[in-house]
Amino acid sequence: MKRTGHGLVPFGFAVLLTITTLALAGCKPDESPLRADNDQLKKQLAKQESLVASLQDGNKVMQQQIDLLNQEIRDAKKATDSAKAEAKAAAEQLETQLVQARKLTADIKRTAVEQAAQSIHIETKGSQAEDIPRPLSTVVKTVEEALSRNGYQIKVSVRTDQKAVFVTERKVSNPVSLEVAGFRNQYVLSLQAQPSNMTRLSVKADFEKLAQGGRILTVSPEETAEIERRLIGEIIKALAAPSKT
Repeated sequence: MKRTGHGLVPFGFAVLLTITTLALAGCKPDESPLRADNDQLKKQLAKQESLVASLQDGNKVMQQQIDLLNQEIRDAKKATDSAKAEAKAAAEQLETQLVQARKLTADIKRTAVEQAAQSIHIETKGSQAEDIPRPLSTVVKTVEEALSRNGYQIKVSVRTDQKAVFVTERKVSNPVSLEVAGFRNQYVLSLQAQPSNMTRLSVKADFEKLAQGGRILTVSPEETAEIERRLIGEIIKALAAPSKT
């Protein structure tokens, strides 16, 4: 019998146990399948790492493209904003220039009209005149209406704040209120503003009688004066209408 830490063991069993232990210790397992699996895993890992690296590189390139595109967008927006600001400034400058040009044109036109009115001298000798208790603007409008109503076309018209001159076309007509058939006439009217909203109206007629064959007959000053007074009467009558008061 052999004593062990757990008690007595038969000698033969002890020898058999020793031989079995030695046999197990001398017999190593086959590691080839494990190594092959390990190599396969390493290859797969290497492929995955390569794929990850490729994806990362691709992401970097894509991010660079995105950054470049964003920068181009920012630059384009900046350029657009700048162009809009320049266009707005140009439009404002153009509008200012147009306003100045309109004012200058109006000033030039007003000055030219005033100079023309001052340079026009109407010979009032022999004409009929009347001081009318109405402002110049009202009388001017009434004169235009009266001439139009009686078939007279205005050939020349010059007006300022203080003066107005009208010259009509010469015509042959038969307005009941002014002339009779076979007469030819042309009017020159001068209107001058007076103090206290008064207007002096002067009317001069170039009045002619026509005979058969177009022969012009002599007209007396009294007949011409009568034609001039008729127009003044037409204007005064129109000014007295309810719409003019």
